[in-house]
Amino acid sequence: MMTQLLHRRTPWAVWISVWGLILGGSLAEAEDRPISFVNDVMPAMTKAGCNIGACHAKAGGGRNGFQLSLLGFEPLDDYEQLTKSDRGRRVSPASPDKSLILLKGSGQLPHGGGLRLKADGEGYAIIREWVRQGALYDKPGTPTLATFTIQPQRGTVPRKTQQQLTAVATYSDGTTREVTKQALFESNDSSMAEVSDGGMVSIQDLSGKVSVMVRYQGQVAVFSASVPLGAPVEQLPPSNNFVDDLVFGNLKELGIPPSPVCDDATFLRRVTLDITGRLPTEEESAKFLANVAANKRDLVIDDLLKSPDYADFFANKWTALLKNRRDDASDTISNFAFHAWVRDSLLANKPYDQLVRELLAATGTVIGNPPVAWYKRVKEPKQQLEDVAQLFLGVRMQCAQCHHHPFERWSQDDYYSFAAFFSQVGRKPSATRGEDLIFHQRGVAQMANMKTGVPMKPAALGDVIPAIPPDVDPRLKLADWMSSPQNPFFAKSAVNRYWKHFFQRGLIEPEDDIRDTNPPTNPELLAALEKHFIQSQFDLKELIRVITRSNAYQLSASPNSHNLVDRQNYSRYYARRLQAEVLLDAIDRLSGTQTDFANLPPGTRAVSLPDNSYNRSSQFLRVFGRPEAESVCECERVQTSSLAQSLYLVNSAELRSKLADGKGRAERLAKEDRPAEEKIRELYRVAYSREPRSDELQHAIAFLTEPRLNAEGKPLDTAQAARENYQDLIWALTNTKEFLFNH
Repeated sequence: MMTQLLHRRTPWAVWISVWGLILGGSLAEAEDRPISFVNDVMPAMTKAGCNIGACHAKAGGGRNGFQLSLLGFEPLDDYEQLTKSDRGRRVSPASPDKSLILLKGSGQLPHGGGLRLKADGEGYAIIREWVRQGALYDKPGTPTLATFTIQPQRGTVPRKTQQQLTAVATYSDGTTREVTKQALFESNDSSMAEVSDGGMVSIQDLSGKVSVMVRYQGQVAVFSASVPLGAPVEQLPPSNNFVDDLVFGNLKELGIPPSPVCDDATFLRRVTLDITGRLPTEEESAKFLANVAANKRDLVIDDLLKSPDYADFFANKWTALLKNRRDDASDTISNFAFHAWVRDSLLANKPYDQLVRELLAATGTVIGNPPVAWYKRVKEPKQQLEDVAQLFLGVRMQCAQCHHHPFERWSQDDYYSFAAFFSQVGRKPSATRGEDLIFHQRGVAQMANMKTGVPMKPAALGDVIPAIPPDVDPRLKLADWMSSPQNPFFAKSAVNRYWKHFFQRGLIEPEDDIRDTNPPTNPELLAALEKHFIQSQFDLKELIRVITRSNAYQLSASPNSHNLVDRQNYSRYYARRLQAEVLLDAIDRLSGTQTDFANLPPGTRAVSLPDNSYNRSSQFLRVFGRPEAESVCECERVQTSSLAQSLYLVNSAELRSKLADGKGRAERLAKEDRPAEEKIRELYRVAYSREPRSDELQHAIAFLTEPRLNAEGKPLDTAQAARENYQDLIWALTNTKEFLFNH
């Protein structure tokens, strides 16, 4: 009997491993224990990659007519496909070795997916034995997977060492099984750690926090590792608040010495750009640098938060994420009204939960209630749920529309029950052309699951919402749930998004992808920020205040010998290029000119533009990546440098015209009867918020006093030479990294 079970290509050792590890019994008991399709076959196919999105789980019919569910989330459907489609040729119980699933998977027949099942491997042996046993589906009462864990879950692993992970499945009957060889492993940062198919984690040379996601049978577990650098951290900057306690505590644990706190001029330029999106004025710089008060940095943060420039800058951020687009002239009223509502809400420091509530539950017309403009741009319930989940909860739900989310616990039922909150949004034309009246429409059919057709009642993500009476707008209940202190996503998403704004990298990255399988690099800090935000009654200015007052934010951008490669632990400030609008305003400030925008008052800053339509008239904004407000993802904004940007700054007609403007700074400086040293100091204070160093001053004076010659080699007249000298000097300052980057 036993010899009949053995395939001539499969070594005894493999069969012993299969029977002992998979069936959980002795070799003699193996004959009496059937292979489970759900617990054994599906994990083997998932491990082989048969049901990934690029293979037979591809949307629209899989590959070559063979459709499997993504990662085996629908085993019954997969069983039907495997055993009954294509006349059942994929499995052959009478002759298991001739089953197409084995012949193609092992490369014995041509297979577009290549070799997936080695003929002497455990996956092949499991599937073959299942086919030999009759290719049956699991009987009622077959134990199902209850929990899945990884051991260890956390650990400190030195660089250039290894850590073996062990995956353990617990079933509904209380039995456990090691499933390490059947699980899928994936590192969230391969530059820090690589992981083998067998769960061996190999730590690379970088220090910090790294995680390995482990997937088995629709469930996931995460191993989180601290990888210390081990350098001596002898002296830390003083701690200003809990942010410093947790950032510096993490750096000490990892052995990564932080850079020192930056100087006053650097801090003023940095915080002014980050809070208001503009350069400090000369008056602000002089006042700040002359102030000797110990708390002057805290005071300037408060002043910036009170300024209209703060509201302009963050309204620019939020209106882009909320898709305040103008695709037609009829959009103008709603664009301006919506932008003004967001700006005024920020200026008044409206609590974040109230702002979101007013947006989600908006009713009426755009004239009387501007937040209804969001429903003009985002019309369908499915798009509404996806945008709300990603923007305000940090949860990406798009995948769950068609199948179980591959990295999370969200199913199609979760998707459509969340969309049901928006299924009763009614609309009808209003007196304003192109604008709708938004209202709560009773008696509308419930949102149905696309696959099952089952009507779905409104339900929160991972939580239960009590039955909603017909006369109550479901969106109000959604807002209640979102702003609850117990909500695991709402406050966390906001503080992570704002942390990234000020530190360039979120504690969870990407900032809108919060899930168990994407843990934060500093979970204690994220939890503390979340708690503080909730206790402050969702005060956005207080959130900014606690971040920018920390010495962690005020560290120098210059690395030391130990933290040069650190990109996730905030051991120094991470310099970044100015955003398109901020850079255009900065160039205007330095050149002493202004960019005019159609139908807006002269002097309107680029960061104050109400919508995307001005991108069409400004090549600068397009080249430097101002978003078109088509997505709720901040990734739409281009922050990387490009050749086109470099060429634009070097020789664009727009920049040349600003430098040569008859009312510009170069013209004024050329005509003023002041020492060249004073004029140079003015330029440095405007561009960098600091005085020039002695060597910079000497080079600039030498440049300005050097005779200029025309094309024929003859000296230019004094006035023309002075104009061109100052134009060139401003041009040179504009093209420096110190000007182009916030550091």
